[in-house]
Amino acid sequence: MLSSIKIGYGWDSHEFKTGVPLKIGGVPIDHPQGLAGHSDGDVLLHAVTDALLGAIGAPDIGTIFPPSDSQWKGADSAVFLAEALKRVESAGYQVGNIDSTLILASPKIGPHAANIRKSLAKLVNVPENCLGLKAKTPEGMGTDNAAIAHAVVLLQKV
Repeated sequence: MLSSIKIGYGWDSHEFKTGVPLKIGGVPIDHPQGLAGHSDGDVLLHAVTDALLGAIGAPDIGTIFPPSDSQWKGADSAVFLAEALKRVESAGYQVGNIDSTLILASPKIGPHAANIRKSLAKLVNVPENCLGLKAKTPEGMGTDNAAIAHAVVLLQKV
């Protein structure tokens, strides 16, 4: 029996690296270091992608887009998100809302939060008021050289 709603959870992390552009939620951010990943390292889009895939019981982002496959080297993470959304639609669901938390020492997300929400809303085709975005510092967790993203999605039966 199909449920009228489904919930998915995703998280991702990447280490900061000099010489790599920083992109979070599809938004380029001026910062001396970016996130090292096989693709563009966009932790927020990776977490949302995994949350979407998890909600419909699909394979995770690393299975669908393996880092061992050179075609994904430096890829725009919006491509991964678009594929997850296609699978959500094929399963008969649509995004109801997304809630996310970023954990990083720097840069401060506050000045970029509105642009990140706008970008993510456009990418997943939901109103901005259906997107939660919070940012926290690692507070002595030993992850000052990394960015971590958590995301929860609610899918509704179409």
